[in-house]
Formats: sequence, C-alpha cells, structure tokens
Amino acid sequence: MINVLLSGCNGKMGQVITRLAENFNGLKIAAGIDLNNNINNPYPVFSTLKECNVKVDVIIDFSHPKAFSGLVEFAQAKKLPIVVATTGLSAEQTNTLKKEVSKNIPVFFSANMSLGVNLLIDLVKKAAKVLEGQFDIEIVEKHHNQKIDAPSGTALAIADAINETLEEKCEYMYDRHSRRKKRSKQEIGIHAVRGGTIVGDHSVIFAGNDEIIEINHTAMSKEIFGVGALKASMFLAAKKPGLYSMTDLIAEIN
Repeated sequence: MINVLLSGCNGKMGQVITRLAENFNGLKIAAGIDLNNNINNPYPVFSTLKECNVKVDVIIDFSHPKAFSGLVEFAQAKKLPIVVATTGLSAEQTNTLKKEVSKNIPVFFSANMSLGVNLLIDLVKKAAKVLEGQFDIEIVEKHHNQKIDAPSGTALAIADAINETLEEKCEYMYDRHSRRKKRSKQEIGIHAVRGGTIVGDHSVIFAGNDEIIEINHTAMSKEIFGVGALKASMFLAAKKPGLYSMTDLIAEIN
C-alpha cells in the first residue's frame, strides 16, 4: 500500500483526489496539509509540514506556488518522491524543480495531469513536423473565470513542445492589438479565454491555404486531473531520483 501526503487537500482538486483515492487500489491518502482545516477528511490534516507525524511514501502537491519552497525542502529532507501538480509556478521555481530537486529525489512534473492532454501534445508535435512552413499555428485555451494565470501552463507546454519539434523556432505572440502588422510565419499565437465554469479546453489550430486542421481536448470534469495525479504517485513511488513526466507514465502503460 502506497501512503500519500496530499498538500492542498482541502482545495477543490484536493477534495477530488480524496474522493477518487477511496476507490484506488494499492494507494491511500494517509495525511493532508492545508491552512484551511474546516473540512472533515478520512485522514489527519495538518496546518504545517512540521506538524505532520504520519509515515508516507509519496507527496502529491495541488496547493499554491507560495508553498513550493517549504514543500520541496520537506520532500528532500525526508527523501520522499513528489508529484507536483500545482499550476502557476514561476520559471525560477520550475528550473529549481528540474535542475536541483530532481537530482535528490524522484520528481513528477507535468503542466497537465490529464492523459488525454498529453496525447494531444504528442499528436500536435507530429502534425507540426509534417506541416512546418506551410501552416500558421495558433493555440486557444479556455478556462473558468476563477483561474488566475494566463495563458495556462498547458498552453505554454503545448507551444514549447511544438517549438522543440520545429527546425526554425517561433516567437510566442500573446496579444495582437498592439502590433499593427501582418502575422509573421515564425510565430505561434497563444490566446486565453476566461469564463463561466469551463474546466479546461485546449485547441491547436494549423491554418494553411484553403484548409484548417484543428486538434482539440476538452476536460469535462476535474476528475481526469485527479486520476492522473494518483497514477503518477503510484508510478513515482518506486523510482530513483530524477525528473519524470506524463510521457514516461504513458510509455510505461504501453
């Protein structure tokens, strides 16, 4: 049995994971960390990491970028693998995770915990390679009106994956209203829509002469991210120090 410490357990995603874990074989949430302690959970919840006295095997983080430093320090001190699913990390935090923390402990980091989104990324990389130089590329992401960061980390991950595939690298264009000139061939447009209760929608548009190819993923509920995080924690529990992602998880499934 893999015992999980869930950081951000009383947030929306934390509660989704708590519910899903009850029916997940070989895994259980053994303890939680959250400043908000007003929710009853089937496991002990601590306000700080120092208070946590429960033995755990892996950490799932769905908290806030502000908690990042303390959490990775705790994980390294306890030699615990960590699944980082918090969105909105700064470039500095991401670099720390990839270049420093992953040298000491197993780190699972993905801009999106959905298996479907990561399959979409694989598909658009293949499309970009075939269509390079002939099609303009635009990415449109849609999320609920409570989401703070824009564009989404997933949209940026898609753009980065495409750019890594292209022979001639592209500039990211986030806003066109201030640039009064024709679209350059060497750019990827990234657009954010915020409204209602949209869980998450990502579309990659390849626009060519007289034809359009669009690859889309729509999340219908937050559960897909919870399932991905739980699978990632089971995958990571027995791994050696290093940086892992959904690509590694999908490869192991196959």
